[in-house]
Amino acid sequence: MDDKISTHKAKKEYFYKLETISKQNLMKAKYLILYFFSTFLAIFAALYLYDFWNNRAFVTQSEALPLQYVSNMAQPSVEINFDFTRAVEAGVDAVVHITTTINKEKYLNENPLLEYFLGENNNFDMPIMGAGSGVILSSDGYIVTNNHVLANYDKINVILNDKRSFKAKIIGRDLSTDLALLKIDAQNLIYLNFSNSDSSKVGEWVLAVGNPFNLTSTVTAGIISAKARNIGLLKDKEAVESFIQTDAAVNPGNSGGALINPKGELVGINTAIASRTGSYAGYSFAIPSNIVKKVVSDLKLYGTVQRAMLGVNLEDITQDLATKHELNTLEGAFVSEIISNGAAANSGIKAHDIITSINGNKISKVSELQEQISRFHPGDKIKLLVARKNSTQEITVVLRNAEGSAELKSYSEISVLGASFRPLLSEELQQFGLDFAIRVESIKSGKLESANVPVGFIITKFNNKKLKSMEEFKGEIENYKGGVYLEGLLPNGEKAYFAFGIN
Repeated sequence: MDDKISTHKAKKEYFYKLETISKQNLMKAKYLILYFFSTFLAIFAALYLYDFWNNRAFVTQSEALPLQYVSNMAQPSVEINFDFTRAVEAGVDAVVHITTTINKEKYLNENPLLEYFLGENNNFDMPIMGAGSGVILSSDGYIVTNNHVLANYDKINVILNDKRSFKAKIIGRDLSTDLALLKIDAQNLIYLNFSNSDSSKVGEWVLAVGNPFNLTSTVTAGIISAKARNIGLLKDKEAVESFIQTDAAVNPGNSGGALINPKGELVGINTAIASRTGSYAGYSFAIPSNIVKKVVSDLKLYGTVQRAMLGVNLEDITQDLATKHELNTLEGAFVSEIISNGAAANSGIKAHDIITSINGNKISKVSELQEQISRFHPGDKIKLLVARKNSTQEITVVLRNAEGSAELKSYSEISVLGASFRPLLSEELQQFGLDFAIRVESIKSGKLESANVPVGFIITKFNNKKLKSMEEFKGEIENYKGGVYLEGLLPNGEKAYFAFGIN
């Protein structure tokens, strides 16, 4: 009996303690909720009062200011105009669609595996076509495009934005800048004026105008992302790469199209995209207008580019290079080697000099120097600012061409072939292991054009006979009738053969 009473008392005490603890916890919870709620109200009230007094102070201060000053404060510091309609109106009619065709026989000759798989008696009769864009530069029909747009062509057609179509002839081509100049027989065309690409800045708006699929011109917009980009695209020995990089969308078929500024001026020629898939992936590259202007002018006047050389080998200054040669700057173009009989050797420039400016234009890297030099002709004088050890000096240089001459090139033009030629230089002969050869410098209308011989082709044999001199080749070809068989090397060193007839 006593055990039951004890058990009952224990249970009663247990539930009493449990009830007491629950009441205490409930009270704590109430106090905690009240604490957080009070804190929230205090914070809210503080923020409200802060905002109220700040706004009141701002209004009071503004009311005390002159009206004109308040108006100026309300405007952004730089006026941004996103209306590109005037620029587009100028651009779309000046950008053309270019098509090239190559016949079956020529295509199979250049791709012998196709004939093997298709068989000799195949039905592969349709012409192979390529396409790209171009930019009209004058009212009488001069058009600039990329040289690679014209690869593997028999015929070149230009289709204007108003759908008129014209046959085009090549005025000249330049491997070193991937530019080509065409001419169509037309008048009163809308064209683009060149801008000064030096004055364009990173962050400025630009428009990419192309005519990729003969859908009439299309436009995309972006900003200049970088300047003086060298992406290793051109493989020519004398290649000049100093691209304008932009994020305006450019896709295959837009090659040769226009990059314009909001004024409707030509900033560059769209040439390449950075992509692993072949489609636009964020970056595109254009040849600056100042380079285009000089190349086009040379092609019109001479049929080839009169390229000036400084006569040095250059390197961009990296931290490792600066440490190795104890340089106190990472800016400029480092002269690693002086080429004998070149412009630099005759002006006093020395190895390990750092070129920091050309005619007052700052040089931060090699591509910027190449872009500046590309605008000059052999014989032009330029002033270089050169850092040498702890001193800086100005040096005047008379530029020369690849042959070491300060004179403009006078190439041997052979009218029946519609092309001009020059003998290979001694270092070029050594590079290819040849005793003598002739390089195709420019191609107009003629036999080489119809046979699809590229600019830069190195002729080593004429009708299985080794070439010995420029005069001998010119004499034989000008009086020749019948089939012609040329053997030689492409600019990349690959062997190539071309055949055609002379009536």
